[in-house]
Parts: sequence; structure tokens; C-alpha cells
Amino acid sequence: MQEALELLRLIETGEDARTEFKRLIHSPEKIAKSICAFANTSGGVILIGVDDDKRIVGIESEKETLEILHEATTRYISPSVTFETEVLEYKGRDILAVIIEASAHKPHYHLSESRDPKSLKKIQERKVYLRQGSQNVAATREMIQLMHAEKHPIRISYTDNERTLLRYLSVYHRITLHEYSKLVNISNRRAARILISLVRAGVICLHTEGQHSYYTLSLTPP
Repeated sequence: MQEALELLRLIETGEDARTEFKRLIHSPEKIAKSICAFANTSGGVILIGVDDDKRIVGIESEKETLEILHEATTRYISPSVTFETEVLEYKGRDILAVIIEASAHKPHYHLSESRDPKSLKKIQERKVYLRQGSQNVAATREMIQLMHAEKHPIRISYTDNERTLLRYLSVYHRITLHEYSKLVNISNRRAARILISLVRAGVICLHTEGQHSYYTLSLTPP
């Protein structure tokens, strides 16, 4: 009874940053995108056997579903993502809960294949997905750089470049990577390293709007 109530509460809340519904899964490549997004963000649960309109339809084959999930995480995500599963029963119908933890090995890349429009040769595409609200969105280059940087110790110094940035933000409130590189006359690569270090130190914040990123001063001083 308790398990059923917990399931109903989860479904009633609806899809959000930590929950996704799938009536069924048949494409390892497609479900890999959701798994990748949860692992790259704050983790979450995918309820397989629940329709978008919150109807509980159940799954037909747990074994087949698990095989698709295994292929998704080993073939279409790099590095591979681990997950746990739990079968929840409601009125004779089985729902498979796929539980993904926030990964310590970000970023995880979603792998897919497409054809070059000119040569028609197969090419592999690598994208990083994040969970934003109830959507899986492609990460910007700067978000990917931040995830890579978090694997290493923070190195930060306050030179004229950093001080110029902070003065600019105190007046104009926001800046892009390109604007900053022009402001202090340095390469985009060097500017990105400075910005990412300051984000990790809590001095500034990285924001994304679609495929565009910008930076602001942190509301909470480090």
C-alpha cells in the first residue's frame, strides 16, 4: 500500500527536473539521451509504463526493457552510466523505475550516428545533455568546459584581467565569453579559463539561454 501511494504521489507531481514518464521504450539511443541528462545534472527517475498524461499503462516485458536500458548505457553514452531499477506494482500493472544518480564522472556524452549530406558516410555525433525542467537540453560549450574543469583543483588569481571583469559586471551586470575576451584583449580560450575558474570559486555565475551563455556576479559572495 505504501509503495502504491508513493508511486501515485510521484506521478501526480508530474514530469520535472527529477522525473520523466515513458509509456514504453524501444530505442536505446533515445532513452540514452534522458539517462545522460539526469546523470549530468542532479539525477532522477524514469518511470517506464506511465504515459505523458499520467495514466499508468504498465510494461509488458521487464527483461526486454532492461536489455534496451543496458544497450543504451553501454553503447550510446560515454563514459557509461550506472543505474538501478525497481519494479513497482499498481492494480496488477508493473512500472519499472529507473533510478539515475548525479554522476561524479561528468560530462557524459550521448552518442548518435548520422550521415554526412555530401559523402553519405556515417559520422558519430557527441553531445552533452542536461535536465532543465521537464526537458533534456544540449549543454553549451561553456557548460561542458565547466564540467571538465570540476575534475581538477581550482586555480584562481586576481590580475588586471579578473579585476576588469568584476568592475565591468558591477556596472553592466552581465557579459559573454566573446565580450570578455574583447574587453581585456585575450584569446577566447584564455578568457574561458578565467571565467570557469571564477564560476567554480563562486565569484560569478554561469547562465544559459538556449545555446547561449553569459556570466553575472554571484548573488552570494564566496
